[in-house]
Amino acid sequence: MQLWMVRHAQPLIEGGVCYGALDVAADRAGSLAAATELAAALPVGAQVFSSSLQRCELLVLLLKGLRPDLTYKIEPDLREMDFGQWEGQRWDALDVQALQAWTDDFEHHACGGHGESAGQLVRRVHSALTRCTARDGVLTGKDGTTPLHVQPPCVWITHAGVMRAVTWLCQSKWAALWAQPLGQRLGLSASDWPRDALGFGQMLRLDWPHPPQPGYPAPP
Repeated sequence: MQLWMVRHAQPLIEGGVCYGALDVAADRAGSLAAATELAAALPVGAQVFSSSLQRCELLVLLLKGLRPDLTYKIEPDLREMDFGQWEGQRWDALDVQALQAWTDDFEHHACGGHGESAGQLVRRVHSALTRCTARDGVLTGKDGTTPLHVQPPCVWITHAGVMRAVTWLCQSKWAALWAQPLGQRLGLSASDWPRDALGFGQMLRLDWPHPPQPGYPAPP
């Protein structure tokens, strides 16, 4: 199945500020440019799922005007990571010891005291993948009449953190069992968390699920 991941346009907030769960608006011109490019690229029958935060919803609204033939749904699990008390603060002003505590227990430590851990983010993204990729669609065969039951292309309009979680899942030992529940311990550490992410308004198409990556043992 095709999985398209699309990042929202530039948020209207000062650079260097933590804004994961903050409902920050996005640049309209950048959102329109992204929607126009996406409208031209998406195949017929694609199902669009979006984060509930307004920086993603604006892109969806503009895309709807260009591609009313597609189906659209808000998916809360595609929202960005919640950084708790760190939200709205500058990254370079955060307590060094608090950041180190997060790094030391990356999978389980709640950011900003009451936010999410990286493990919680990965688990809800995995849950969203399981739901979204389980949907069936019907397309017409080459003879014009025969219905073909297929998984329609899935489009996620979302955030950098969610994309990093997908990348980690593709590269981890869980890739071979992606449709099954995750174990109690993911084996997630700060050192293997993906650093790269799409730029604002950019898109990437994956063939999901990826084949298991070499070098990873079977999950316990």
